[in-house]
Amino acid sequence: MSTHAEDLPARDEPDDGPPAAGPVTNLVIALLVVILGGAALAGSLSLGVGSASAPGPGTWPAMVSAALVVLGLALGARARHADDAERFTRASLLVLAAVATMVVFVAVVGVIGFEIPTAVLAFVWLRFLGHESWRTSIVISLAAAVAFYLLFVVALDVSIPHMF
Repeated sequence: MSTHAEDLPARDEPDDGPPAAGPVTNLVIALLVVILGGAALAGSLSLGVGSASAPGPGTWPAMVSAALVVLGLALGARARHADDAERFTRASLLVLAAVATMVVFVAVVGVIGFEIPTAVLAFVWLRFLGHESWRTSIVISLAAAVAFYLLFVVALDVSIPHMF
């Protein structure tokens, strides 16, 4: 199959993608990233980071949180010049829905174990956010829950809340 020049869009044609965000939105998002990273850093430091030879439970979370703070600051510094971020639209609500389902997932895992919430989360993401078929959503969500159980509980013996 060959591609002909006339099949490709011209470089000067306007892009029909979503509108660009703008400097205020970019700055607000950068600030939110810094706040999230700072809160996560405070939480991870309270866990204890240990030392290089004996890392504590907060070591990796602290490193990721510090990276979030640095990246948020870099994003803020480029807020006026960044033109590749999209303006919030109705489609952005899908991201909020995904975050909300993750919050619910985290809230219930400690109470009922991870198996059912994992299957439900995968199903919701596949069926309602990803618009997969019912059959695909059911099969993959159940397979994911079984695979995570076998990997984390059976093979790696990770101490996470589980039902079985």
